[in-house]
Order: sequence, then structure tokens, then C-alpha cells
Amino acid sequence: MVRLPKLNTQFLSKKHQCLFLLNLCGSMEQMRQIQAQIHLSGLYQDTHTLSELVYFCSLSPSKNLRHARALVHHGATSSPISWNILIRGYAASDSPLEAFWVFRKMRERGAMPNKLTFPFLIKSCAAASALGEGKQVHADAFKCGLDSDVYVGNNLINFYGCCKRIVDARKVFDEMPDRTVVSWNSVITACVESLWLGEGIEYFFRMWGCGFEPDETSMVLLLSVCAELGYLSLGRWAHSQLVLRGMVLSVQLGTALVDMYGKSGALGYARFVFERMEKKNVWTWSAMILGLAQHGFAKEALALFAMMSSNNNHDICPNYVTYLGVLCACSHAGMVDEGYQYFHDMECVHGIKPLMMHYGVMVDVFGRAGLLEEAYEFIQRMPIEPDPVVWRTLLSACTVHDVHDHAGIGERVRKRLLRMEPRRGGNLVIVANMYAEVGMWEKAANVRRVMRDGGMKKMAGESCVDLGGSMHRFFAGYDPCPDLTPVYYLLHGLNLHLKMVY
Repeated sequence: MVRLPKLNTQFLSKKHQCLFLLNLCGSMEQMRQIQAQIHLSGLYQDTHTLSELVYFCSLSPSKNLRHARALVHHGATSSPISWNILIRGYAASDSPLEAFWVFRKMRERGAMPNKLTFPFLIKSCAAASALGEGKQVHADAFKCGLDSDVYVGNNLINFYGCCKRIVDARKVFDEMPDRTVVSWNSVITACVESLWLGEGIEYFFRMWGCGFEPDETSMVLLLSVCAELGYLSLGRWAHSQLVLRGMVLSVQLGTALVDMYGKSGALGYARFVFERMEKKNVWTWSAMILGLAQHGFAKEALALFAMMSSNNNHDICPNYVTYLGVLCACSHAGMVDEGYQYFHDMECVHGIKPLMMHYGVMVDVFGRAGLLEEAYEFIQRMPIEPDPVVWRTLLSACTVHDVHDHAGIGERVRKRLLRMEPRRGGNLVIVANMYAEVGMWEKAANVRRVMRDGGMKKMAGESCVDLGGSMHRFFAGYDPCPDLTPVYYLLHGLNLHLKMVY
């Protein structure tokens, strides 16, 4: 049996020696040798030494969370430090929800959580979209009086945003006694990711009004909102602020600008920013390719893809968004063979497994070219169950290229789509219009009667117009909003004028 050191100086010397070796440790095998020395030296119950062991097993490149968990469970310390490190390790792992069960064990063992416990615990629940567990953690933070901590609050906002509980995220934000730029960015992110885009813009300008300087993340978020809305004037204003404030055009900011200008149709500005960026990543190239493809510049999009794939950019490999843009370009240009080849290369050359959106675009490639049989066979061969969007894409192509349904594909697709979404008004409208186009008025009326009796309505078409720095939304059909009365008068006058001319 090894005698414990008698002198305190010897004890400290051995402890520091073990900690020094842990800092140099590069594998679990080496760590186990050091752990054996710690046991022999009687240092196993030392809080700091135990926490360093747990840190290596939880957060180092050679981490082993199972071993870290065993260390904590067999330790006799009631300090929360080791527990917090283990929770942090699980938060960054492929099994984030394990952190919740570690927390429960921590409470059973009498270790008191502190303000460093909850941020990573909440982050774990966010990563797993575990709403129930996250709410329990929120309640525990409240009981411990730590829910008002700014880092806890920031993570709660992010958690509720990940779970699409925007009302709860905004409530946490509104009740925070102290906020940082991260707090504002968190609530803006929650709004943007759940498509509460107007609210996202509102929070951005509230942040500005409260004296907080927007950082790079804030500006990227604002530009992403502008991209989704096609809000070009606000996007240009954001760009001007970047220039006026001398912000460095990072890859993230540059990509956000290219995406915003590309989606807003300002392809000249998008190309201007793209060509002046010193560094580009795959997302930058993909944003430019997709912007060109979506606005009909198929040849330019494919030329840019070829440039990206050249030897000069050997360190940049295409991703799923890149190929979405490439396939979209082929669809708009009617390049069926090329589109099929790109679709093949995506998986066989670059190892990118096609997502539902890629299958949908390929159906559109065939459909736009009038190759309805090929599109139907392509869907039948899909390795995943096609979603309603894929079937709806083919049905829309049938209404254009085979309105009389000579091939019988339209009827097969119609039945399949209505089985999947029997109460979606948009599907029934397409079917009713197909019947009406060929003079089958009774069938068309029956479909519309089903819609009326079932209380089903097609969502109104919506357009947004950026005018004078403000976004104006217009819906199909009559809108009784008083502000639109002059617009309807103008449209009525234009209709009369066109009738007189023609």
C-alpha cells in the first residue's frame, strides 16, 4: 500500500505534477495512466483534480463521455464544477439530451446548480428540440433564482426559438432585466427562423433605438430578412451602414449581401459584391449561382458553377444548395439531359445525397419540358416517399402540357395528391381548374362544392412591392383596406383604358 505524502508541500507538488501531465495528455490511454497516479497519490477526491480529469474526458479531442460520467458519479465531491463540465460535454455531443439526465443525477447527489449549469443544459434541450425537458429546466432555473441571469436568458430565448415557441421566446426577452447584443440577436434569430420577419425587423430597430450597436450577426440577420422579403431598399440601407461604419466584409457578411441582392433580383449588385470579395466559401458561390438561376440566367449560373469546380477553386466543393441552383438553372433553360447528368453527379461524384427539394426540381425539369411520363417514372423510382409538393409540381405540369389528360397521368397524380392532402384547398383548386379547362363543368362544380361544404379555402396569392422604402403587401381578390381604395380606382381605370384600346 502506497503511503500518502506527509508534507503539504509534497502533496501540492504531486498534484501540480499530475495537472501538468494532464495538460500534455493526448489520448485516453495516457489519461488512464495519469488517473492511476492520481488514485495512488490520494488526489481522487480533490475537486480541482477531478474537474480537470472530467474536462479532458468531456471536451478534449480524445473525449470519452462515458468515462467522464463514471468519474463524476464515483466522485464524492458536491461541487457543481465537474457536473457542469459533463453537462457541457453532452451539450456538444450527438446525444445532447443526456445532459438533462446528468442534471437530474446532480440534484439527487445534492450538488447545487449555479449560473454556469443552466446555459449548457438549456443548449442541450435546444439541440434536441426537447420542449418538455427544457420547460422543466426553465422552472428549475426560476426556483434557483437564476432565470434573470443574462446568459441563462439568452439560451432560453434560443431554446424556445428552436422549438418554434416564438411567443415564449419573446416573453423571456421582454422580461429580461439586463440585455446584451447577444440577447437582441437571439430574439431576432428566433423570429427570422420561424418566419416572423416583420417582427425580426422591428426588434432590429428597437435594438438600435436602445443604444446597442448591431454587430456582424445582427447585420447578417437583417440581410437574411431582406432576402426573404425581397426588401431591396432596406437591404441597400443595411449595405450602406456596413460601409459607413467601416465593417470588414467578412465571408458571412459578403455571402448575406450576395444572397439578399440575388433574391431581390438586383443581380448586378450581387455580382459586384461577389467579385470584390477576397475570400469566398461554398455558400457564397451557391448564393450567386442560385440567384442567377432563379432569375432566368441559366447559362451564367452554369458557367459560374463550372468556374467554381475548376482547379483554381479545388478547395471548394459544391453542397446541396449549389446543386439546387444548378438544377434550377437546367429547369429554366429546358436542359433535361444536362439536368439529369448533374443530378447523377451530385451523389455519384460529390457524395451529396439528394433531398426532397432536389427531387422536386428534377420533376420540374421534366415537367417544364413536357416529359410527363418521364417525370412520373422518376417519382416512382424515388428512394424516399415523395411529398405533396413533388406531386403538385407534376400535376401543375399536367395542366399545362396535357390538359385533356390523354396519358392518364393527371388523373393518377390527382388521386394520389388528394389522398395525401384531402383538405388542402389549393389542390382542389388545381383539380377544379383542370376540369373547367376541358369543359367538364359538372365535375368542376362538384369539386368546388366539396370545398365550400368542407369550409376549405385556397390561401390567397400574395405579392410584396418595395416602394419608397416601405413594403406593401397585396393579396389576390378584393381587400377592404381603406389605404388600397386609390389603388383599386387606378386598376379600374387601367382596365377601362385597355378595353377601349383593344
